[in-house]
Amino acid sequence: MTTTTPDRASAAKIATSALAAHLAATAQITGPVASFFWHLGEQGEGEEWNVTFKTTDARYAELEAHIVAQHPWDKPEVTAVEFVRGSADYLRWLEESTSAEA
Repeated sequence: MTTTTPDRASAAKIATSALAAHLAATAQITGPVASFFWHLGEQGEGEEWNVTFKTTDARYAELEAHIVAQHPWDKPEVTAVEFVRGSADYLRWLEESTSAEA
């Protein structure tokens, strides 16, 4: 799952709070990245920070709600790509790290 933020501080806040709640096993922040977009009917550009979260299907809805609630933008980007495969040890760690009992 990914989102973008206007600055590194916002990205770090969302990442650390999601991990503290065990909604994601890891979060990686990259940036700044140059973004070109349409907003309010106009073309724009700016710098954003990407946050990539690794989570399970079981925790997706909670993580999405958390990102939206913590995000400084009214309609933040929240997108996901489904894992098709992964090493057994990694997938086990992902499940354990996002467990409600973790």
